[in-house]
Amino acid sequence: MKETKLSQKQAGSAAAIQRALDELATTGGRLVLPEMDLELDRSLRLHSGVELVGQGPTTVLRKGPGRVYPLSGYHNYGMADVPLVDASGLEVGMTVSIHDNRTHGGFYETFATITWIEDNWVGLDHGIEADYSGSEQPCLTTVYPLVWGNYVRGAALRDLHLEGNRAANAKGMGGCRGAAVYFGNSRDLEITGVSERDYFGEGLGFQMCRDVRVLHCRFDENTGNGLHPGAGSTNALLEDCVGEGNGRSGFFFCVRANHITVRRGTFRGNQLGISIGTRDCYNLVEDCQVEANRGAGVLVRQGPHPVEVHSCLIRGCRIEGNALQEGQGQVEIWGEAHDLIFADNRIGGGKAGVWVHESARGIYLDNNHFDLCHPEVVAGPLGLSYSMPQFEHGYGTAGESAFRHLERTSLFPH
Repeated sequence: MKETKLSQKQAGSAAAIQRALDELATTGGRLVLPEMDLELDRSLRLHSGVELVGQGPTTVLRKGPGRVYPLSGYHNYGMADVPLVDASGLEVGMTVSIHDNRTHGGFYETFATITWIEDNWVGLDHGIEADYSGSEQPCLTTVYPLVWGNYVRGAALRDLHLEGNRAANAKGMGGCRGAAVYFGNSRDLEITGVSERDYFGEGLGFQMCRDVRVLHCRFDENTGNGLHPGAGSTNALLEDCVGEGNGRSGFFFCVRANHITVRRGTFRGNQLGISIGTRDCYNLVEDCQVEANRGAGVLVRQGPHPVEVHSCLIRGCRIEGNALQEGQGQVEIWGEAHDLIFADNRIGGGKAGVWVHESARGIYLDNNHFDLCHPEVVAGPLGLSYSMPQFEHGYGTAGESAFRHLERTSLFPH
């Protein structure tokens, strides 16, 4: 593999680092950053076959201040530019987000790179994702992931620390279009030895991705979720990772996050520990510590048939001291969830140990140890199953049909 090492002088700006990444785009290779502490005025974009590597916690990348630039009025879907009241301070190559009050936070938010600036019009590298209403405070913001990739294969991020600099950012990044570390529509990714904190948004997010490995990382003190595999992402391994002190969940399975293994994770002091929701199936959570979260340690969210949660195994975990401020118990199961296995867990610390809504069914409990739970289990007559359901689960178990919902591109040639 081709390797390029940058000195502190050579890595003196985000633009300089991006040029070095771009030089590896055609050949692939590894870009090695020195010990440094650098404020970024734009995202660093990874390409297929390219690794960005630091020196561990002494390589620090900080998000720059997030400014808000009001649009001069309504602008419509698909246009690769936006009109601003004042574009002062923006530069070609910067990464920005565009939204209005109705679209902030979802897939209708736009994340793009500036391609030209003229008379307070700002050109973008692709069309905006929605109509933005003049009456809904439309704006462009210098809000962006610190490191990201879209439609890439075989990219990696390793051995560095990211600071989100939340206090200097007036607005956050929506979790569908960005996170401190973000990938979309990509495959064969590795994120190892990365620590991150204090981002106005999610810590780690990947959407419509497959074959992802996240090892020995932590994502802490973010306003959103710590770790967020979402929107159809399939076949991921997240091992020895931490999500602590986040404003939402330590670990958030988003819509249709399937065939995922979460192993030896620690999720502590968040709003929720682990949250599982719409069509999140065939997943394995094992040997994790889930403790001292304000709400449930494990929450199975509302979901009616046919998008209910099913076929997940949670085993060998310590789920203790949660529901400190809200929730029904240490484990809380809503909706029409079914065929969930909780085995060999230690569950303790006030309220119910396992609380099952009357609409859920077929929850199988095996060899769990309950300590100071009042009561140990709350469930209706159909809530529990006395025979173990059988299903495939976790990373490495998905057949090719499990990926057919992903967009057909050269990255997903099925």
